[in-house]
Amino acid sequence: MDRRVWLESLALTEAGYEVSVISPRPDGEPEYLELEGVHLYRYPMPPPTKSVVSFFYEFIYCWLQTWRLTRRVWKERGIDVIHTCNPPDTFWTIGRWYKRKGVKFVFDQHDLCPELYESRFGRRGILHRGLLWLEKQTYRTADGVIAPNESYRRVAMERGGIPPEKIAVVRSGPLASRFQRVEPDPSLKCGHKYMGVYLGVMGAQDGVDYLLRAIHHVVYTFGHHDTLFVLIGGGDMYPDLVRMSEALKLTDHVKFTGRIPDDELLRYFSTADIALAPDPLNPLNDVSTMNKVIEYMAVGLPIVSFDLKESRYSAQEAAVYVVNNDERAFAQAILELLNDPERRQRMGEYGRKRFLECLSWEHSKQKLVEFYDRLLGHLPATQSRSEKVK
Repeated sequence: MDRRVWLESLALTEAGYEVSVISPRPDGEPEYLELEGVHLYRYPMPPPTKSVVSFFYEFIYCWLQTWRLTRRVWKERGIDVIHTCNPPDTFWTIGRWYKRKGVKFVFDQHDLCPELYESRFGRRGILHRGLLWLEKQTYRTADGVIAPNESYRRVAMERGGIPPEKIAVVRSGPLASRFQRVEPDPSLKCGHKYMGVYLGVMGAQDGVDYLLRAIHHVVYTFGHHDTLFVLIGGGDMYPDLVRMSEALKLTDHVKFTGRIPDDELLRYFSTADIALAPDPLNPLNDVSTMNKVIEYMAVGLPIVSFDLKESRYSAQEAAVYVVNNDERAFAQAILELLNDPERRQRMGEYGRKRFLECLSWEHSKQKLVEFYDRLLGHLPATQSRSEKVK
């Protein structure tokens, strides 16, 4: 399950709401499961999306499975609010059906689907216009919108026509209480002096191919052989990226771990010297908050990133920014940061402090709960939950 969805579910459960989640499930797991007070209703994962046809199939498949399980939840538990996140932007049809029964509809916008399509396939056309229409219908159906950052909030107001008082900005970020450094494990470096780490999805728009070409420059253009680059995560492009690494003769310098548990992830993060955010500049990435950036900051890792609007907002002085999707310049930035330990320390300390002050989930979850309290009439529009408690 998406980490943000899980954290939202726990926050609302802790605040006294009963929460049921409909989502894809791993192979071999049951359709229904109760976990930490959250009721999970799950359907088999759709196949990976690699073409326009499979992109369209995924929309239909997810909608049919979600409709089926929504009916089950309605019968077994009842529903006051349908809280949908995307992609896809097709669940407004389910929302409108249940709004006739008095159910409210919340749009938690994880992605801008028109920009996602354009970034992934490099064109607009009729399908892009269709995605804009679907997004518009989702906005029109919504009783409230949750945005992950100010860029998405502006889209909701300007493209969706949503009044600002119906939008809450709930930023993604890990729990500070659980996402902390542990003792470094030098053996993870496999004999190298330095370690660079990447965490995230490995899809077509995530820039891991850019990162591999940048690492090729590090090793073969600049002759640097002292760093192990650990790539953590999975996705549609994972097998292709492993093959790409082999073709670029990087097997001695790049390690793919796949998806790993949080305790193992923290061991890598606590051992690494730098963190990497190679998401290239495109219509989606420029306005999206990269969860990896916040997680790097949580453990005090200095970051090398392409120059994206929302990444710059999140990291500020915790990152070095590389313009124009320039892979060679990205490689140079990696080497310059590795060769400057004092700068790495300053950047890491700044990032950790900023995370604790405003970007951890502890800050965001109160805004989520207050949004729900107002939506359901538990709080006046101008009152916070903390004021109500006092």
